[in-house]
Amino acid sequence: MNMAEAKVKKARDVLMADKYNVEASEILANQAQRLPITEAAPIYEQLLSAFPTAAKYWKQYVEAYMIANNDVAAKQVFGRCLLENRQIALWRCYIRLIRKLNDMKGAEGQEETKNAFEFMLNYVGSDIASGPVWIEYITFLKSLPATDPHEESQRMASIRKVYQKAIVTPTHQVEQIWKDYEKFENSVSRALAKDQVSEYQPKHNSAKAVYRERKKLVDGIDWNMLAVPPTGSDKEEQQHMAWKRFLAFEKANLQRIDSEASKSRIILDYEQCLMYLCYYPDVWYDYATWHADNGSMNLAVKVYQKALKVLPDSELLKYAYAEMEESRGEIQSAKKIYESLLGDGVNASALAHIQFIRFLRRTEGIEAARKYFVDAHQFPNCTYHVFVAYAMMAFCQDKDPKLAHNVFEAGMKRFMHEPEYILEYTDFLCRLNDDKNVRSLFERALSSLPPEKSVEVWKRYTQFEQTYGNLASILKVEQRRKEALSRIGEDGSSASESSLHDVVSRYSFMGLSPCSSKDLDYLARQNSLVKNINKKAEKSVLPNGVNDAKTSAAPAKDAALLPNTTESPATSKSLLPAPAAPLVGGTGATKSLNEILGAFSPALAGFVRNLPAVDGPAPDVDIVLSILLQSNLPPVQTGKLAPGPIMNDASGANKSRPNPGGVPVKLTKQMHSGVKRKDMDRQQNDETPVQSQPVPTDVFKIRQMKKARGVTSSQTGSASGSSGSSFSGESSQAVSSN
Repeated sequence: MNMAEAKVKKARDVLMADKYNVEASEILANQAQRLPITEAAPIYEQLLSAFPTAAKYWKQYVEAYMIANNDVAAKQVFGRCLLENRQIALWRCYIRLIRKLNDMKGAEGQEETKNAFEFMLNYVGSDIASGPVWIEYITFLKSLPATDPHEESQRMASIRKVYQKAIVTPTHQVEQIWKDYEKFENSVSRALAKDQVSEYQPKHNSAKAVYRERKKLVDGIDWNMLAVPPTGSDKEEQQHMAWKRFLAFEKANLQRIDSEASKSRIILDYEQCLMYLCYYPDVWYDYATWHADNGSMNLAVKVYQKALKVLPDSELLKYAYAEMEESRGEIQSAKKIYESLLGDGVNASALAHIQFIRFLRRTEGIEAARKYFVDAHQFPNCTYHVFVAYAMMAFCQDKDPKLAHNVFEAGMKRFMHEPEYILEYTDFLCRLNDDKNVRSLFERALSSLPPEKSVEVWKRYTQFEQTYGNLASILKVEQRRKEALSRIGEDGSSASESSLHDVVSRYSFMGLSPCSSKDLDYLARQNSLVKNINKKAEKSVLPNGVNDAKTSAAPAKDAALLPNTTESPATSKSLLPAPAAPLVGGTGATKSLNEILGAFSPALAGFVRNLPAVDGPAPDVDIVLSILLQSNLPPVQTGKLAPGPIMNDASGANKSRPNPGGVPVKLTKQMHSGVKRKDMDRQQNDETPVQSQPVPTDVFKIRQMKKARGVTSSQTGSASGSSGSSFSGESSQAVSSN
């Protein structure tokens, strides 16, 4: 087996698994062109069973018969495909066959050929690529013999008529046909030519202008694409939109041609579009709706019938078709469509039952709908939706609240564990203003629903009490709700805690709130933070100690998410970040998030992990700042002691917050503002302890350091007295002498 045979065999195997595989189909089509028709015919039949609107495959198929001089078989193939595949190349192949069959038949054959041309131009004459067909037809008419002046006059009239249609059709050859038309009119009569040309000149100019715009749209269409079920690929979406734009352009009728010609052109456009997008139900719907809007209801029916042959499982098209039939009074036809949706009833969807009940209520009355519901609710696939739909129909349309109540109660036996059904039932009872039974229903439901499915029911219960109850009942239900949901983590706060969210909930109405939108955002963030902290508290394991660097290295990332209670601020370590590692490895592959965070200090990694997940634009700065303020980040263990809290006054009444970096606030400002203190920089950034650093001997520098630590001039004595604990004796003497 050579390479070509292996390729064909592989293509056959692929098509056995996926008959819509385009690449494999192209391989088989190319192989069929190299085979005799007896061997190629089964291949073409296989391809055309999957792609019945592939005009290029039909053209190859029929040409294979024509090459084999099997004209009868060729005509049979044309009879199967011609009207469903309105492509110029295929139709020109058809004209070649007709001319071949009629060339030797004399006047009778010429008449058949003329009729074939008229037939073709009637179906595809407005195609932008139909220019060669118009030229070929005109040439054929000019070649017809005329035995007397009357026949000559008729021949000239026929040629003029075809010319005048061609010059106002926006095709690729519209300019060439116009020049030929001018020559034709001048050859017949120069006296009449001027009037004829001047009459059609504006129409021709309009056709040229439309052609230029039409060509831009047509160039975006792939005329060799095969029709396959949508896969969501970019090419398919682009082609879908290209056809939509082209159809919208044609419907606008910018050329201002008469309505019949415009309809003929739009029909051709839709038929060509469906050759490539026949698996798109929206195209079928648009086509049928366009026919219906233009008063061609029978054509709209035919479009729906064709659509359901291609898409027999499309419920959308069936509902649209049934709606159109019902709207024009064809009730029995619409009923058959609904029955096709139901099938035997056992496997029908709940939606099909609901829509058929509504249809029967509209067309046959209350009793017919009730009778069908009695039968349908016994099917195993009948969901609670059917009960709700029929109950609300009885309540709203039939004005029978008692029947609706009975239907809801009957459904409770089967759908007690469906929260959506409970909520629909409560809405119905609220409409009746039956608050007693609403409370009873809530209690029944909440006693049987598992906690994870009761969230919405509890929410609705609290809303109900806020409307119908008093303050005591409101607070009682809210407390019960908290106790129930705190077990499954749905409520961020403890069951015993009350939050401002509860007050907002109680005192809001419709779009009105007792606080500003900014406050609402703040409360929402706080609630999110509480939930986040609670979840992480459950998952995280806090280390017992941090004295051993080796034992604390492993949980450092997780521990950074929570405050470290084992250290006091006075003994916490500095937060100097470690050098950041490159984010992209040497191989060019991006590292994972854990690897990236591993390059950060544990505190910085904890902060990054604590940020909320945002899908979309950059996070709001307020949210980030809120998280930053709420976070209690643990220090990094670098073996360096950080200074304790700094007092702004002697009494300690105004204490500043400990600076995690170990740098006094005022000194940091001075350093950032350009004040160079090299000795102080070394003191703050060196890895050696503070006590082992060299002692400054400059009195001015020592005073600046004291001021940076918040020591005022009145406190110099006390500061100098205590300086010996931090500096050497020489430093103490220098300060004292000062």
